[in-house]
Amino acid sequence: MSRLVILIPAAGRSSRMRGRDKLLEPVEGQPLLRRQVRLALGLRLPVMVSLAEDRPARGAALDGLDGLSRVVLHDANEGISASIRAGASWALAQGAHGLMILLADLPELTLDDLKKMAQAHEKAPETVFRATDATGKPGHPVILPARLFGKLQTLRGDDGARPVLQSEPVTRIALPGRHATTDLDTPEDWAAWRERPEYPGP
Repeated sequence: MSRLVILIPAAGRSSRMRGRDKLLEPVEGQPLLRRQVRLALGLRLPVMVSLAEDRPARGAALDGLDGLSRVVLHDANEGISASIRAGASWALAQGAHGLMILLADLPELTLDDLKKMAQAHEKAPETVFRATDATGKPGHPVILPARLFGKLQTLRGDDGARPVLQSEPVTRIALPGRHATTDLDTPEDWAAWRERPEYPGP
């Protein structure tokens, strides 16, 4: 059986929220970050969350969750690559065959979405997988095989895994609606999302 592990990067600045923290916005009765971590833990796979030193409330939002590795990054200001480097090193130490990068700020993702991604990796553990929305627009999660962990450890800046993905064939997996692409970066984004008829409530 292929061993998949999950990285949730949660060390970003949330700079466009004008003082609010999007990862602490309530979704389904809990902070968004806690919701995402619980989804990941629902796969019963190893989960790591990268955190920033200056965002203690994010760590507090995860209190009481078992089976979770937390890493506080001293270089979080560099951007998401700092989280990916740490995640790749952790995945190597775990002896993982694949690393799922699950962004913390996608509030429409479901456990079924994550299962669909994990099942694809299980059938083809050397393949790069990327989720799309129903229209084919690329989004997240992304699954990267172990053969790319070395490259992930060399990433710099805030482009994430894009430099690695550009040089690899990528198999896309369509998820329902905008599950893979709904990324709410501003208070206005959050207000509009909550005004949708299908919004489940706080």
